[in-house]
Amino acid sequence: MARIKGGMNAKKKHNRVLKLAKGYRGARSKQYRVAKQSVMRALTSSYAGRKERKRQFRQLWIARINAAARMNGLSYSKFMYGLKTAGVEMNRKMLAELAVNDAAGFATLAELAKSNLK
Repeated sequence: MARIKGGMNAKKKHNRVLKLAKGYRGARSKQYRVAKQSVMRALTSSYAGRKERKRQFRQLWIARINAAARMNGLSYSKFMYGLKTAGVEMNRKMLAELAVNDAAGFATLAELAKSNLK
Protein backbone atom coordinates (compact mmCIF):
# COMPACT_ATOMS: atom_id res chain seq x y z
CA MET A 1 0.00 0.00 0.00
CA ALA A 2 1.36 3.38 -0.98
CA ARG A 3 2.17 5.97 1.64
CA ILE A 4 0.10 9.18 1.55
CA LYS A 5 2.00 12.36 2.16
CA GLY A 6 0.48 15.47 3.74
CA GLY A 7 1.31 17.98 1.05
CA MET A 8 -2.28 18.81 0.17
CA ASN A 9 -3.30 19.40 3.77
CA ALA A 10 -0.22 21.48 4.51
CA LYS A 11 -0.85 23.61 1.43
CA LYS A 12 -4.48 24.16 2.49
CA LYS A 13 -3.39 25.14 6.00
CA HIS A 14 -0.75 27.53 4.67
CA ASN A 15 -3.17 29.14 2.24
CA ARG A 16 -5.77 29.62 5.00
CA VAL A 17 -3.25 31.50 7.15
CA LEU A 18 -1.86 33.51 4.24
CA LYS A 19 -5.37 34.54 3.26
CA LEU A 20 -5.93 35.91 6.79
CA ALA A 21 -2.59 37.74 6.55
CA LYS A 22 -3.53 39.45 3.28
CA GLY A 23 -2.74 43.15 3.49
CA TYR A 24 0.02 42.73 6.06
CA ARG A 25 3.35 44.35 5.26
CA GLY A 26 6.36 42.52 3.83
CA ALA A 27 7.09 38.95 4.90
CA ARG A 28 4.07 38.96 7.19
CA SER A 29 1.84 38.43 4.16
CA LYS A 30 4.20 36.25 2.09
CA GLN A 31 5.98 33.74 4.34
CA TYR A 32 3.91 31.18 6.19
CA ARG A 33 5.95 31.09 9.38
CA VAL A 34 5.95 34.86 9.87
CA ALA A 35 2.34 35.19 8.71
CA LYS A 36 1.21 32.55 11.20
CA GLN A 37 2.70 34.51 14.12
CA SER A 38 1.16 37.77 12.90
CA VAL A 39 -2.26 36.22 12.39
CA MET A 40 -2.22 34.58 15.83
CA ARG A 41 -1.32 37.89 17.45
CA ALA A 42 -3.93 39.77 15.42
CA LEU A 43 -6.69 37.33 16.37
CA THR A 44 -5.72 37.57 20.04
CA SER A 45 -5.72 41.36 19.85
CA SER A 46 -9.07 41.45 18.07
CA TYR A 47 -10.64 39.34 20.83
CA ALA A 48 -9.22 41.66 23.48
CA GLY A 49 -10.29 44.67 21.39
CA ARG A 50 -13.92 43.56 21.38
CA LYS A 51 -13.86 43.52 25.19
CA GLU A 52 -12.01 46.85 25.32
CA ARG A 53 -14.56 48.54 23.03
CA LYS A 54 -17.34 47.92 25.57
CA ARG A 55 -15.28 49.60 28.31
CA GLN A 56 -14.46 52.56 26.10
CA PHE A 57 -18.09 53.15 25.15
CA ARG A 58 -19.21 53.04 28.78
CA GLN A 59 -16.45 55.54 29.61
CA LEU A 60 -17.65 57.84 26.82
CA TRP A 61 -21.27 57.64 27.95
CA ILE A 62 -20.31 58.47 31.53
CA ALA A 63 -18.24 61.47 30.38
CA ARG A 64 -21.17 62.80 28.33
CA ILE A 65 -23.67 62.29 31.15
CA ASN A 66 -21.30 63.97 33.61
CA ALA A 67 -20.84 67.02 31.36
CA ALA A 68 -24.59 67.41 30.86
CA ALA A 69 -25.33 66.85 34.56
CA ARG A 70 -22.82 69.53 35.56
CA MET A 71 -24.50 71.96 33.17
CA ASN A 72 -27.66 71.31 35.20
CA GLY A 73 -25.92 71.79 38.56
CA LEU A 74 -25.29 68.18 39.54
CA SER A 75 -22.31 65.87 39.64
CA TYR A 76 -22.49 62.54 37.81
CA SER A 77 -22.78 60.49 40.98
CA LYS A 78 -25.52 62.67 42.49
CA PHE A 79 -27.41 62.65 39.19
CA MET A 80 -27.29 58.84 38.96
CA TYR A 81 -28.22 58.45 42.63
CA GLY A 82 -31.15 60.86 42.22
CA LEU A 83 -32.42 58.89 39.22
CA LYS A 84 -32.08 55.64 41.13
CA THR A 85 -34.07 56.93 44.10
CA ALA A 86 -36.68 58.33 41.70
CA GLY A 87 -37.06 54.86 40.20
CA VAL A 88 -35.88 55.84 36.72
CA GLU A 89 -34.29 52.79 35.13
CA MET A 90 -32.55 54.19 32.06
CA ASN A 91 -29.20 52.86 30.94
CA ARG A 92 -26.13 55.03 30.40
CA LYS A 93 -26.26 54.67 26.63
CA MET A 94 -29.73 56.22 26.47
CA LEU A 95 -28.87 58.90 29.03
CA ALA A 96 -25.82 59.89 26.97
CA GLU A 97 -27.98 59.99 23.83
CA LEU A 98 -30.41 62.32 25.62
CA ALA A 99 -27.55 64.48 26.90
CA VAL A 100 -26.22 65.00 23.38
CA ASN A 101 -29.44 65.25 21.33
CA ASP A 102 -32.18 66.40 23.71
CA ALA A 103 -30.92 68.91 26.27
CA ALA A 104 -34.44 69.84 27.40
CA GLY A 105 -35.36 66.22 28.09
CA PHE A 106 -32.12 65.72 30.00
CA ALA A 107 -32.83 68.87 32.03
CA THR A 108 -36.17 67.44 33.16
CA LEU A 109 -34.40 64.27 34.25
CA ALA A 110 -31.84 66.40 36.12
CA GLU A 111 -34.66 68.23 37.93
CA LEU A 112 -36.23 64.91 38.84
CA ALA A 113 -32.90 63.66 40.15
CA LYS A 114 -32.41 66.89 42.17
CA SER A 115 -35.82 66.61 43.77
CA ASN A 116 -35.13 62.99 44.84
CA LEU A 117 -31.79 63.70 46.53
CA LYS A 118 -31.84 63.41 50.31
